[in-house]
Amino acid sequence: MRATSKVFYAIATYLFVSLIVYIIGVNYVKDDGYLYGPEWVGIVGMLLAMLLCIMLGGYLHFTDNRVDLAPEDWEEAETEDKAGILGFFSPNSIWPLAMTGSIAVLGLGIIFMYLWLIALGAVLLVASVTGLSLQYGLPKEKH
Repeated sequence: MRATSKVFYAIATYLFVSLIVYIIGVNYVKDDGYLYGPEWVGIVGMLLAMLLCIMLGGYLHFTDNRVDLAPEDWEEAETEDKAGILGFFSPNSIWPLAMTGSIAVLGLGIIFMYLWLIALGAVLLVASVTGLSLQYGLPKEKH
C-alpha cells in the first residue's frame, strides 16, 4: 500500500471516529434540558465524506499496484528525487496582468450586477486568455 491510499484511509478513519463522537455528542448531550434527537444532516454528511475517502483510497490502492513506484513511496527518498522540470514561465509577459484586470472587471460586474460590465469583463478575459495561450505560438513580427 502506498502513501496516496494510506492518506485517504487515514482520513476515513478520522472521519469515522469523528462521526461516532458527533453522534454521541448530538444525541446524548443536553444543553437546555431537552433531548432533540439525531441531527441527520451532519450525520449523513460525515458518513458520505467517510465513504468518499474509502472509495478514493480503494481506487488508489487498486491503481497503485499497476504503476511504477513514485519517489514519495521510497523509504530513503530525498526532496530532489521528485523535482523535475517545473515549466516555462515567461519573464516579460503582460498577459497575466491583463487577465487579472479582466477578472477584476468581471468580478465588479457580478458584484454590482451590471450586465454590460459582466459582458465587458468576459470579453476582456477571453481576449487575455487567448493572448496568453498564443503568445509563443504566433509568428514573430518582422521589424
